[in-house]
Amino acid sequence: QVQLVESGGGLVQPGGSLRLSCAVSGNIFSIYAMGWYRQAPGKQREWVAADSSGGSTNYADSVKGRFTISRDNAKNTVYLQMNSLKPEDTAVYYCNASVLLLNKRVYDYWGQGTQVTVSS
Repeated sequence: QVQLVESGGGLVQPGGSLRLSCAVSGNIFSIYAMGWYRQAPGKQREWVAADSSGGSTNYADSVKGRFTISRDNAKNTVYLQMNSLKPEDTAVYYCNASVLLLNKRVYDYWGQGTQVTVSS
């Protein structure tokens, strides 16, 4: 059983910062790409940032320069540092991981989501 457990969401004022974490646990062989998505009320889930197993990172234009994705492979954890937050960043944030299991098959897993609210 593979689990992705997120933490770090909350309420923050515009211009503030938050750091999200997502830890992967279970009987896994390795983790390939990890990423973050978000879903605002009434909107579709959208991609935010990704970190490949090779270390390259990519960002949605809406967060480029403000958000930073990083990962700690020893802890099977991915982070999203969010700076200069705006009200439009308000959403439920989900982490995603492409995981190679012990049976040598790759599966995509999702976290349960963590709420980020940017408001004064």
